[in-house]
Amino acid sequence: MRKHTITVLWEEIPDDADDLALVGGGFRVYLCLCGKPLGDRTAAELHAMETDQCTTCLGSGTEQVVPDYAQPCTSCAGSGRRRAQLQWQLAYAEAETVITVDVVRALIALLPGPFRLSQVADAVRDALGLPVGRLPVGPRVRDVLRSLEAAGELVLVSAPDELLRGTTVVLYRDPYWEHARD
Repeated sequence: MRKHTITVLWEEIPDDADDLALVGGGFRVYLCLCGKPLGDRTAAELHAMETDQCTTCLGSGTEQVVPDYAQPCTSCAGSGRRRAQLQWQLAYAEAETVITVDVVRALIALLPGPFRLSQVADAVRDALGLPVGRLPVGPRVRDVLRSLEAAGELVLVSAPDELLRGTTVVLYRDPYWEHARD
């Protein structure tokens, strides 16, 4: 076992809890094997960074989104290491410069009906000639589509794949969008 294993324990979550605070790291107690006091999520992330661990999963390789639901960490590819997280962040920053809103907007303009995230990501990869695994195309395209949805250009038309906390914290694996009608 590592000297700086950070453990996350869930506190009692009230029914009227703020779901953004919950998903963002609230309602948890953070403990490190070394005994350093970790009062909140920020202190736990700082300690993880100081000990060369991923600041998203705190070195565990698993993101605990809500009680009873965890997934492999997307920031460090489940390694728990800071280096992998930094490489992913650099790749995502590069993807932001290559995969612009205008590129995605031009490609989805060609799609007539509802379209899936994976369909748009594949179209972007093909249009830009990006090899698989070179850049995080899917996450960047997802973020662009979500921003177009927030701007009113797109409408999310798929149902969630899982309800993690009622209808307020949900999981979409490959969501569908369609163009908003004028």
